[in-house]
Amino acid sequence: MTAPQNQRQLTTPNGITTITDWLCDEIRLTHTISHFDKPGGFDASNDRDVVRLHFGLKGDYAFAYRQLNRSFDLVGGHHNIMYSNGLDMTVMPKASTIETFGIDFPRELFISFTQHGNDHLQRFCEQVLAGNSVLLSESWGGIDAGIQQVIGQILNCRYADQLKKLFLLSKSIELLVLSAEAYNYGVDKKNGIIKNKTDKEKIIAVRDLINERLSNPPGLSEIAQLVGLNEYKLKRGFKETFNTTVFEYLTGQRLQLANQYLLDTQKTSAEIAYELGYASPQHFNNAFKKRFGVTPNSIRINP
Repeated sequence: MTAPQNQRQLTTPNGITTITDWLCDEIRLTHTISHFDKPGGFDASNDRDVVRLHFGLKGDYAFAYRQLNRSFDLVGGHHNIMYSNGLDMTVMPKASTIETFGIDFPRELFISFTQHGNDHLQRFCEQVLAGNSVLLSESWGGIDAGIQQVIGQILNCRYADQLKKLFLLSKSIELLVLSAEAYNYGVDKKNGIIKNKTDKEKIIAVRDLINERLSNPPGLSEIAQLVGLNEYKLKRGFKETFNTTVFEYLTGQRLQLANQYLLDTQKTSAEIAYELGYASPQHFNNAFKKRFGVTPNSIRINP
């Protein structure tokens, strides 16, 4: 069986939502972008008995999750793993655009993948087996560069048919591993420097600012001034949230974009190097090879 893709657009009283689904056997991957032009909440529900990997990519929102009898108020750039038999939520957008990504694993398949994992995953699986609605972590993790990269690879997948199915399956499992590992990292940073939602929003703004200016990135002092943080808190908070430094994140994002240009455009490696702000094509070539293990031109399907 291949991995069919389905895209649909829903009009709601307060905006428009575009939903893209991929079905990989029983695993469902979903990418959702909602644009809101009016304030107000909306309900979301389904009757699937699945474990969900949820990634909030962009935009702040709050939601009430009836099966958990819990409410959450989240900043863009978060993730968690959750289980319930069926889902009923009321979502309250706090931004004009909200982007999310999710993967639904059928309960038995998820357990087969994870029941012999680390202690925390095993405890989570015990709750799932008992049919109890549960979250993997009480604190929502930040979407680090590794998770962001894998989601980007899924959204920009160039394969078709059986290869696409294998690719989506492998990336779904990779995101499961990264999400579970992020819990362990989160335990170690409970006494971190980011103490409140306002500071978390500022760190998310740092990430978004870097992504918007990959070819001409601002320096740390400019970033600190723009988001209203001192440089020490900016550096510590960014590392704490995304498990990487500001410089490492910038480098990774530039090279990932370069990789996408090489695959999807006819731009030469020299053109890409200068467009992304590298001092010379040789500098870009060395950085790319260090990151991916191959030279830029060698990855082109049709050189």
